Amino acid sequence: MAKLWNLPAVFVCENNRYGMGTTAERSSANTDYYKQGGVAIPGIKCDGMDYLAVRECFKYIKEYCGTGKGPLFVELATYRYHGHSMSDAGLYRDRSEIAEIRAARDPIEQVKKNLVESGYATEKELQVTEKRIKKEVAAANASAKKGAEPAIGELITDIFSDGKGGSEIPPFIRMPRFEKSLVTPTDGYNGLKQ
Repeated sequence: MAKLWNLPAVFVCENNRYGMGTTAERSSANTDYYKQGGVAIPGIKCDGMDYLAVRECFKYIKEYCGTGKGPLFVELATYRYHGHSMSDAGLYRDRSEIAEIRAARDPIEQVKKNLVESGYATEKELQVTEKRIKKEVAAANASAKKGAEPAIGELITDIFSDGKGGSEIPPFIRMPRFEKSLVTPTDGYNGLKQ
């Protein structure tokens, strides 16, 4: 549908090399995920572990899709250091593999290295910044845990744009008519399930 209507849609596949408990090679007949659009939708592959490569890739994507050329598939080749979930210990790969990739390709470490090598910051300045950021994140996390859940209407806030800075749902988007639903606001749903 995206290609039929030539929509500026971007389909992103974050390929972290492993599914729940197996490698991509064992679970996919085609591991070139960026080719999943076949002949209809072009695709590109990007090193998802390289901040600058990702930035340049999405600059290209924005220009491509934003000038009416239609949708794109993009595969971000990255790596997952930990198990897929709490029940996945990640025992299907060697610890040495994880250590090697972390040492050679960790995106945060690469950005730090680039900043130091280019003279934008010293290692000491980056350590101070990192401590400040960790404190800021911890404070934001604590504040979020103490706070109330957002109002249900926030689910659609800033999802659609009216082109004037508002977030009204445009008339061409078919939305459910909650006022005609079998569930009424008096059932505690306010039109949307909470």
